[in-house]
Amino acid sequence: MTASARPDQARWGPERSHLIEKVHGQLAGLKPAHVKRLSNLYRRRVAPEQAVSRELARTLVELALELGRPLSVLIDRRGRVVTVSAGDAEHCPLPPSAGEAEARLAGLRLVHVHLKPGGLSRADLTSLFLNRLDLMVAVDAVRDSQGRAGLGMVHAATVAPPTADEEDWLIDAPAEFSALEREDVLERVRALEEELARAYRARDVRRGSEERAVLVGLDTGEGSLEAQARLDELAELLQSAGGVVAFKTLQARAKADARTLVGRGKLRELVSAAYFENADLLVFDRELSPAQAREIEQATMLKVLDRTQVILDIFAQNARGREAKVQVELAQLQYQLPRLTGRGAAMSRLGGGIGTRGPGETKLEADRRRIRERLVALERDVDTISRRRTEGRKGRTQGPTPVVALVGYTNAGKSTLFNALAKSSVLSKDALFATLRPTTREGWLPERGEWGAPVLFTDTVGFIRDLPSELVNAFRATLEELHDADLLLHVVDAAAPGAPDRVTAVERILDELNLSVPRLVVLNKSDLADGVVLRDLSERYERAEAVSARTGEGLGALRAQLARVLAAPHRGAESEGMVGAHARA
Repeated sequence: MTASARPDQARWGPERSHLIEKVHGQLAGLKPAHVKRLSNLYRRRVAPEQAVSRELARTLVELALELGRPLSVLIDRRGRVVTVSAGDAEHCPLPPSAGEAEARLAGLRLVHVHLKPGGLSRADLTSLFLNRLDLMVAVDAVRDSQGRAGLGMVHAATVAPPTADEEDWLIDAPAEFSALEREDVLERVRALEEELARAYRARDVRRGSEERAVLVGLDTGEGSLEAQARLDELAELLQSAGGVVAFKTLQARAKADARTLVGRGKLRELVSAAYFENADLLVFDRELSPAQAREIEQATMLKVLDRTQVILDIFAQNARGREAKVQVELAQLQYQLPRLTGRGAAMSRLGGGIGTRGPGETKLEADRRRIRERLVALERDVDTISRRRTEGRKGRTQGPTPVVALVGYTNAGKSTLFNALAKSSVLSKDALFATLRPTTREGWLPERGEWGAPVLFTDTVGFIRDLPSELVNAFRATLEELHDADLLLHVVDAAAPGAPDRVTAVERILDELNLSVPRLVVLNKSDLADGVVLRDLSERYERAEAVSARTGEGLGALRAQLARVLAAPHRGAESEGMVGAHARA
C-alpha cells in the first residue's frame, strides 16, 4: 500500500481538502485503523513559537513504538500540521515551493521520532539543508521501567549561514524536551533569516552579473589523466561562454548512474559546494539525457547544463554572418527537439490514451511543430549554402592554384597562422571557437617554382574531442571545404597540455569525415612551449615544423616545406613523405 496523494497534488494553503489528510511515506503493513490514527494528527495544533508541543511529541512517540517505525510531521509557522508521514525525514514530502529561495527559509519545521538513540542522521541533515527548513527536530523514543512510552533526548539543527568557516548546518547539543519547550523558535528563525539575507546580499554584490558554475567530471575507467583533461577543457569552454568556474570536482565510478549520472550522494555534495561558492549553475562534462537533466534539476534546484549545451552557447555567441547563424540555429534546434519531446511525452494530445484527449493542441505539440518547421527551413538554407560553396570551389579546385586548409583543435592558433601565411586580418583571439565561418585568402610561397607562386589558404572551424553530432551535421557545408583541399595543415598547440590527445581527437574526426586529403602537422606556439615537450612532439610527428604564428619564428621554414609538399606529383593524392599527421610507431 502506498500513499495515494503525491506532495505536488496536495493543497498546502489554509484550507485543506481531503487529499492533505492522506498519510505519506512507507505505509506497507499498516492497518486502516493505524492510518486513520495517523491521519488524525492533522487536527493537532502547536503554539507558533514552539517547535512541537509535548502532547504531539508524546503521541508521535507512542505511535512510533506501537507501529515499530519512525514517524515525521511537518509544521508551518502558524503551528499547523501540514504533512504526516510514516518513515524518517527523507520520506516526508515537502511542498513544491520549499527550498527555492536562498535568502529565506521554507517556513516549515520537520519533527520526527527516532526509535533508536543516535542523534540526527546524515539524511536528516541533508533534508534540512536541501529543503531550507526552519528547523529539524528528532525526538528519541524511550520506554520507562514499566514499559510506558516516554520522551527521550531531543536533537535539533538549523541551516548554517553561507560563511566560509561553517558547515552546511548548525547542530544543537542534545537536550531534554523541556529545553526545547522553553525556546522561542520563531525568534530563532527570524534571526537566522536576517543573517541569511545579509550574507545573500553581500554575495550578490560580489557576484555581479556573471554566472558562477560548479563543474562536474566523471571518470568511468578511461583514466584519471584523461578525465581531468576533459574537466579542464570544460572549464575553458565555460570561460569562453562567459561563465566563471566557482568549483571543480571529479568523481570516479565504475559506471555512470542511469538517473543522476553521479549518484544522489554526490548531488548533495554539489548542492553544498554551489551554496558556499555562490554558484547557481551545475555543468557536467558528459551529455545528459532529458530524464537525467530533469532528475538532477529536481534534486538540486539548480540550473543544469551539459558539455554540448555550453559548446552550442559558444557557437551562438561567435556566430557572425548569415551562414554561421543558420548553422548554429540548426544545431541548437536539433539538440532541443528530442529533449522537448522527452519532457512532454506524457502530456502530448497526439499520443492518445487516458489524459491526452481534449480540444486543440497542447503548447508542447505547438512548440514541436514550430521547431520541426524551422528545422526544415534551416536544412533548406544549409543545402543552399552547400551548393553555393560548391560552385565557388569549382574555380579554385580546377585552377592551377593549390588549396591548403588549416585544421586543428579549437584555439590552437589557426586564425593567427592563417593571417601570417595569407597576410590577412581575420578575427584572431585567445578563445574557443572564435572562427565559425571558413575564410579563404590568397598567399604567396616564394619557394614554390622559380619565381614563387600563389597558394589559397582556408581557415576553418576548430574541432574538439567528442564534437557534438549536431554540430558536425549542421556545419557539413563548412566541412565540405576540406574534401576539395590539396593539403590539410594540422595546426597543433604545442604549449597545451596533452597535445597528442588533441591531435588524436582531430584525426578521429577527420577520419569520420572520410577525408583522403594528405595531412601535415605544424607545431604552433613554439614561443610558449617547453623545449623538451617541443622536441618530443617534433620527433613524434614526422616533418612537423615548429613555428610561432604570433612572433613569426619558423614561418620561413614552414613556407619552404609547404612548397616542397605541394610540388610533389599527383596533387590531391597521398604523396611520399606526407605523413606528418601520423605519429611514428
